[in-house]
Amino acid sequence: MSTAPYSDDAAPLDADELMNLADRVAQLPADDAEWVGRLLRECLRSRMHEAELLTDLLTNPLTNAQAGDQGLEDQLAQVALDAAEWLKTLWHVGYMGAGNFPAQPRSAFPTVELEDVLKSALFARIRHGKRPLPFPPPTRHGSPWHELVESEGETHTVDAEIINDESGQAIGAKIEGCADWRIVEETVKDNQYIVQHQGKGPLYQLKLDLFTAELRREPPRWTRRIRQQERSGFRSYTLDWPKDNGDCQSVPLRAASWERAEAEAEHWIATKYPEMVGQVSFERSE
Repeated sequence: MSTAPYSDDAAPLDADELMNLADRVAQLPADDAEWVGRLLRECLRSRMHEAELLTDLLTNPLTNAQAGDQGLEDQLAQVALDAAEWLKTLWHVGYMGAGNFPAQPRSAFPTVELEDVLKSALFARIRHGKRPLPFPPPTRHGSPWHELVESEGETHTVDAEIINDESGQAIGAKIEGCADWRIVEETVKDNQYIVQHQGKGPLYQLKLDLFTAELRREPPRWTRRIRQQERSGFRSYTLDWPKDNGDCQSVPLRAASWERAEAEAEHWIATKYPEMVGQVSFERSE
C-alpha cells in the first residue's frame, strides 16, 4: 500500500480537528487507544504551550527581546500577524473610529499613516491578545471606546443629549460626540432611557439630570449554559444555544479552561448575534 510523501508545507490541525480525534480514539481497540491517546494528549499539550509562548511574547516584549535573535524574530512575526489582523478588520468591519472609512462596496483601501498605527486603539487591542469585535464599537470623541463595551457595573459620567423627531418623540442620543445611539426604551419620561449603539452590543441605562448625564451598562437579560465534557482524557467545552424551532444546538468552543470557554462563547455570540453581545450570562455545567 503506497502513501503520499510527507510535506513540510502541510497545514497543521486546528483545535477543532484535534478535539474531534479524541472521539475516534475511543473507538479504537483498548491496546491501541492507550498509546494513541497518550500521543494525542502530548500533541494538545504542545499546542497549548505554543499558545502560552505567543501570549508571553505579547505581554513581555522586553523580556523576550533579551532572549536573543530567535526571540526577536518571533516578536516580529507576531507583529506581522497582528498587523494583518488589524488591516483585515479595517477592511471588513470598518473601525476607523472617526467615520472616515468608506462604506461598502469598497474599491480602495484608505491610506494608513504611521500616526494611524501608533494611535489605533484597535491595533493596541490586538497586540494585547484581544480579539477585535466583529462590528465597530461606540466612539468617544472619534476614537473607539472598547472600555465601555467591556466594563461591567461601572458608571460613566458623559456628555449626552437626546435627539427628538418633529413630534418630540425621542429617537436617539448623542453621547460623547457619537450620534449613533438608539433609544430602545424610555423608562422615565425625559430623564432615563435604555440605549444601544447602532442596534448592536450591550444595552445601557442613560440617566440625565440638569447638569450631568450617566451611562451604565445593563445586567444580562439571558442565561446560556456552557458544558464541560471529558472524553478519553480530553476536556472540551460546548455552548447550549436555542434554535428558532425550539431545538438546542451545541456550539463547540476552542478552549482549555472555563474562562477561555466564556470568552469564546462571547465571540461566537458577537459574530452570530451582535444585537445580544453583553446581554448573555453563562452557567457552567460539568
